[in-house]
Amino acid sequence: MGKPENYNRELALYPEDLLGFVQETQDTQWQKFCSLYPNSPEQKFLERVASQLNKSDPNAANKELRTFGTLGVLRHELRDRGTRFSLCQFKPEHELNPETLARYQKNRCRVVPELVYSPWATAQQLAETGGKAKAWRIDLVLFVNGLPIATLELKSEFKQAVHNAIKQYKTTRLPVDPITKKPEPLLTFKRGALVHFAVSQYEVYMATRLEGANTTFLPFNKGTQDGGAGNDSPDDVDRYATDYLWNEVLVPENLLNILARFVHLQIEDKEDWEGRKYKKEALIFPRYHQWDVVKKLVSAARSEGTGHKYLIQHSAGSGKSNSIAWTAHQLSSLYDADGHKQFDSVIIVTDRTVLDDQLQDTIYQFEHVDGVVGRINNKEGDGSKSEKLAAALEKSQPIIIVTIQTFPHVLRAIENSVSLKERCYAIIADEAHSSQSGSTARQLKEVLMNEAADENEEEVTTEDILDATVASRRASKNVSYFAFTATPKTKTLELFGRCPNPNEAPSKTNLPAAYHVYSMRQAIEEGFILDVLKNYTNYKVAYNLALKIQGTDQEVESKKARVKLNQWVRLHDYNISQKVRIIVEHFKDNVMGLLGGQAKAMVVTSSRKEAVRYKLSFDKYIKEKGYQNIHALVAFSGEVEFSKNDPNVAGLLGEKFSENSMNPNLKGRDMRKAFDTDDYQVMLVANKYQTGFDQPKLCAMYVDKKLAGVECVQTL
Repeated sequence: MGKPENYNRELALYPEDLLGFVQETQDTQWQKFCSLYPNSPEQKFLERVASQLNKSDPNAANKELRTFGTLGVLRHELRDRGTRFSLCQFKPEHELNPETLARYQKNRCRVVPELVYSPWATAQQLAETGGKAKAWRIDLVLFVNGLPIATLELKSEFKQAVHNAIKQYKTTRLPVDPITKKPEPLLTFKRGALVHFAVSQYEVYMATRLEGANTTFLPFNKGTQDGGAGNDSPDDVDRYATDYLWNEVLVPENLLNILARFVHLQIEDKEDWEGRKYKKEALIFPRYHQWDVVKKLVSAARSEGTGHKYLIQHSAGSGKSNSIAWTAHQLSSLYDADGHKQFDSVIIVTDRTVLDDQLQDTIYQFEHVDGVVGRINNKEGDGSKSEKLAAALEKSQPIIIVTIQTFPHVLRAIENSVSLKERCYAIIADEAHSSQSGSTARQLKEVLMNEAADENEEEVTTEDILDATVASRRASKNVSYFAFTATPKTKTLELFGRCPNPNEAPSKTNLPAAYHVYSMRQAIEEGFILDVLKNYTNYKVAYNLALKIQGTDQEVESKKARVKLNQWVRLHDYNISQKVRIIVEHFKDNVMGLLGGQAKAMVVTSSRKEAVRYKLSFDKYIKEKGYQNIHALVAFSGEVEFSKNDPNVAGLLGEKFSENSMNPNLKGRDMRKAFDTDDYQVMLVANKYQTGFDQPKLCAMYVDKKLAGVECVQTL
């Protein structure tokens, strides 16, 4: 426990611990520093650290400079005129280096209560608050080696108390002093504490960037046993529902691990409404379920060894990309008791290219080296792709990313190579991406499922492919599977789930279940996804509502009534041009004005051929009506060609349609990024972008497809 008066408000440091750690663990360097600065070396060192804390440039060519501030100072050496200091020692991957382990054990983790943080509060202002400086006092601040890591505001008495703590952060814990307009170093983004917790005995929320009223707090709760948000009340009346925060998360070993292997700075390229480009920075601190699942998976892999399967059922809105990135990195650097790597390579199966860049940037912040992640993608020729895959496996590249189509070749390469089959692999399957369609789907289904595929069958899900690939092979003791999915099918549960009683055969009382769950209900209640069924309207219901609005109890002229009803019936006819008319007019009248005119919509069609017809009809209709500000993209895989047997083929025979040919104004842009601009308002899709697609401006979805089961949940 620290004393508030020992805190340096101007530098936002706890000098005793910072100097003590350096002097105790790096005496040679410290003596060298003292000889360079014989007058007040302690003060000079503190000022040098503070100047490094203030450094951070998201546009810097040097990657290290992009991520400085507190996180960068913790992870990178501090250099000054030939001296080099580490201000924190994270736990080594194995215990074969006793010197490093000894330094790790000398980290100083300190809690300081009732800390007055502002260097700008005058003596008069402090006196006016009764000597307690309530306006500038934080309940708890956590330090690691004198560097501020976390602040906590604690509230109690009633269930809404946590929201009072959030309000306090938003209104009085400001990153800039309201009087002097100078930054408060402890509360400044990146430069000060990395995370801020609002805590009551019932709930916990966190923020990594204080911005006054614009501050975003995320829930940091475990969830209830029945899948809801919040926390269960403990059976022990002497315990709080939130005691996991200090008994699990903030214990020194776990907090240091979070700082070393979870927290990272995410920098995204953005464009404002006038087309100006800028960098958006966000400091990522794991939510509880993310930290919990990664910790448990890594621990299980260490204790159980290879050859096991883990099913992670995390809803949309759970932050699966980060969970996968953290899991992949920590499994790739996992060592056994003898100092040998547990997995020669971690193989991620995904079609989300956004995960590539995210993994590269995130892991660089942990490792400080490039080339940890390699991708084998579809853009290369078959020969080049197979050669690159073989080379990556042969040299044991730590993390290899492959597509679902390449995944069977990975297993085949491992099985057929004498050298590779002796190695150990972790396979992380990310099922939050699009289905396979067209000839690719049919070929995969025939090869993997040993059954003929219907020529008209357009879709095979990635989950089907994964399940079939794994089921067709004998269990291998050198391959572990980690399957991430939001809504597992029965087959997936059978293949990857675990029975409560593993010694008994699966039965009604011993059904296989997911290893870890973050439920859809919790995601909805925590506000990460919407309960779309609250805003779902069947077209038949809309039709009846429209009649009621017109007043069905009133007597009307039969001829006019028939005309009105006829119009609705014609619009409801199974005809794409009429459905396009309904969609465009509904979008124009009810949707496009939302979000300051930036609202987007998606149309889900039942096949690639329907998507083509929709796009042709859509373009024709908006041209006829002269609408200047409604434009559509169409998304589907492969090429579409109409045959004589297809209905409504007039003018379409002999022409091949593809995404490129039907979206001429894309001009090489990524479709996701183009859809985010003002150039497009509607996206027409066929078995694409229905899962794993994040577009915050999407306000409406028009579903012209039969949806059932898992696909229905994922799409909506």
